[in-house]
Amino acid sequence: MIDFLYAMLFGAIQGLTEFWPISSSGHLVIAHDVLKFDFIDSLSFDVALHLGTLVALFIYFWSDIRLYIVAFARSLANFQVKTDANQRLAWLLVLGTIPAAAVGFFLGDWIESSVRAVWVVASMLILGGILFILFERYLKPTKDLAALGWRGTLVIGMAQALALVPGVSRSGATILAGLGAGFSRSTAARFSFLLSIPIVFAAGINQMLKVFSEGVSGNAWLLMAAGFVVSAIVGYGAIRFLLKFLVQHPLNVFGYYRIAFGLTLVVYVLLK
Repeated sequence: MIDFLYAMLFGAIQGLTEFWPISSSGHLVIAHDVLKFDFIDSLSFDVALHLGTLVALFIYFWSDIRLYIVAFARSLANFQVKTDANQRLAWLLVLGTIPAAAVGFFLGDWIESSVRAVWVVASMLILGGILFILFERYLKPTKDLAALGWRGTLVIGMAQALALVPGVSRSGATILAGLGAGFSRSTAARFSFLLSIPIVFAAGINQMLKVFSEGVSGNAWLLMAAGFVVSAIVGYGAIRFLLKFLVQHPLNVFGYYRIAFGLTLVVYVLLK
């Protein structure tokens, strides 16, 4: 029973922190360390959690996803990215995915094994929090997606690649990059979520192939299902809340939270 509750808790943590700019990997690393919860098959459980957040993305952005897939397919027959806004954004999403895909392919295993230490998470949380506060204080971005070009997309894409380091936060890094490129908070967040879909989908497929090749024990499916469902439900709510929140509110609250959480982790490591 306790494992079932832990599975639901980890699903909630994944769903919330995957989309709020406070680092899902960082929170999960710490949760594992504090609760000492080791799933029977950690790879399978991670797949379930990530698939839950992927489902949340697909449900919330389904109309956008369908629109850009159609536009991309249409561009292959009639390339009009200069005049067709949907074709242009579809290709920009492809371009923005390349940096994270390349870093994940060549350095993913090394990052997974070498930089998941608690002190790395704490450092990245604090640094990101400081940047949130500074960006909100000194930048007044107002651009919308119509102003997005290939240079800005590559910058945001490279920021997404940095998010492979625990504690950085995929949404946090890409939103900061969007703000730095002059885009409003809500616009930066929306593009951040759209940009995450291809990379989360590809990572999920890759992990699923590994799971199927290794197999999953019988009772593990119930824990995976619990984590998946909670991750999807909480993730959907997290997306909806953040996009509405950023229309009227700054990122400072997330910046202060990151700093406080990061400092708490420093104390935790020192006292451990």
